[in-house]
Amino acid sequence: MKKILIILIAILSFNSYAQSKTELLKHFEAYYQQMKNQGDMQGIINAMTHLDVLEPTQARKDTLAYVYLSEGRNLEALNTIGIESNATDSDINVEVKAIALKALNQPDRSLVHYNELFKRQPNAYLAYEIAELNIQLSDLAGAKTSVEYGLANVTTDMKRTFYETQQPYQTSLKAALLYLKALVHFNENKETNKESALVILSHALVEDPNFNMARVTKEALLAIKKTE
Repeated sequence: MKKILIILIAILSFNSYAQSKTELLKHFEAYYQQMKNQGDMQGIINAMTHLDVLEPTQARKDTLAYVYLSEGRNLEALNTIGIESNATDSDINVEVKAIALKALNQPDRSLVHYNELFKRQPNAYLAYEIAELNIQLSDLAGAKTSVEYGLANVTTDMKRTFYETQQPYQTSLKAALLYLKALVHFNENKETNKESALVILSHALVEDPNFNMARVTKEALLAIKKTE
């Protein structure tokens, strides 16, 4: 009789827990939707965290990490999904790792994930990111290959945002790739390639005369030439 009573209590407790969990899931799903409607990003994060605790899924973790990333909270994004590269990772998962690690000044780790994205869906945007990371890592050959791919596949409507000025601005992706091409070329031989690097920077400014980074770099190279 005692055993039967214990079993009955366990069943009732389990049913009560299941009912409670279902109610909590419904509550936080409704809360999540309300936070989305209000545009409350912290509320969205709170709701998704509760949902993932109640019913964890990789898709929820990936989405939560992406929300963190969109808020500039890169470390929290990576703490949510880790930094390891797995063949089964979703595209969102890999993208979050690539962008967050780059923002945290981890170019070698970031490059692993950008290369994975490029393997899945090569395009000129990714080629730019990979080339830029390779330049940071002094892999000029790798950077050159990516720049060449980017220039061969870029289209006139493609843009890239830059943040080195007080006000972020967009420039044409082709101009941005030409800028990287000039950097690679100059760094291949700083003694002999100044003039030809200046020519490439001039081409970048023809593509976009308002491209601040190309203009500043060109002015710096001209200043170096004057002191020689």
